[in-house]
Amino acid sequence: MAVYTPLEANDINQLLADFDLGTLVDFKGIDGGIENTNYFITLNHQGSEREYVLTLFEELSYEELPYFIELCQWLSDRKVPVPFAIKDRNGIGLKKVKNKPAALQPKFSGGHVAQQKLTAEHCASIGSILAQFHVAAQDFYMQRQAHRGVFWWRRESQILGPKLPAKDQKILTEEVQKFDQLRELPGNIPLGTIHGDLFHDNALLDSSKVTAVLDLYNAASGYLLYDLAIVANDWCCNADGSIDPLREEALLQAYAKVRPFTSDEYRAWPVLTCTASMRFWLSRLIPWLDESNEQKLKDPEELKRTLIFRRNNPGKLP
Repeated sequence: MAVYTPLEANDINQLLADFDLGTLVDFKGIDGGIENTNYFITLNHQGSEREYVLTLFEELSYEELPYFIELCQWLSDRKVPVPFAIKDRNGIGLKKVKNKPAALQPKFSGGHVAQQKLTAEHCASIGSILAQFHVAAQDFYMQRQAHRGVFWWRRESQILGPKLPAKDQKILTEEVQKFDQLRELPGNIPLGTIHGDLFHDNALLDSSKVTAVLDLYNAASGYLLYDLAIVANDWCCNADGSIDPLREEALLQAYAKVRPFTSDEYRAWPVLTCTASMRFWLSRLIPWLDESNEQKLKDPEELKRTLIFRRNNPGKLP
């Protein structure tokens, strides 16, 4: 992820004083990412060294974080491989470091795989893990509205629309309307707790297996199938924005083995694959169209190409 708040050994030792995890050996900032400060922390406990991840939350407030802390613990308790806040000797997981909300978490094995190197085996693994996530979180006792959900994209599409070429404005308006129409139809399209941002760089992999799902800070209540569509649009995407049918088939088959699709999800899939593309196209457009924003981090054209492909080639569930 990134280092926005520099730490010294004394800062970390003050935190460790509340735990019984050992003494500090080394720490190193983790590069990449855009939201939080992250460090690898090496501790020595009774002659054995072990690594942890320390996260300082730069955008979420202390009051917003209990939902995510509780969700990660809930999922971990049900064997879903997600980071969770280790509790100190008083049973507290959400801490403060340099006046920032913070959590000390276990470090998982595995690493990131570039999008162009993802295989059908990788997609099958994340499909199974995502379904386990959805099933495990089905009776999670807290709810949260997505900060970039339906109300957000309705508003932002109206604000950005006039700044876009007429063709792009038309596409954006149509996709917002299609989702609204889907929501109004009767039927069984299951809702639940979703990850909301499970792109390939938010997972760790070892060989062909997913070892951890990371960065749950977009988790919220939503259509489970929408969450799967976000994954399909990224994990199964080719460089030209098209979707690899073999990877997508592997993803969907593996997911369905854990959580079978309802009959209404079959008709919803073509709509939600477009909705997922539209949402991230829109979120990438905002900084690109803001002349005062110098952080043009991700190219919105990537998601636009996928959206156009999805519109022209409606997907089908197996």
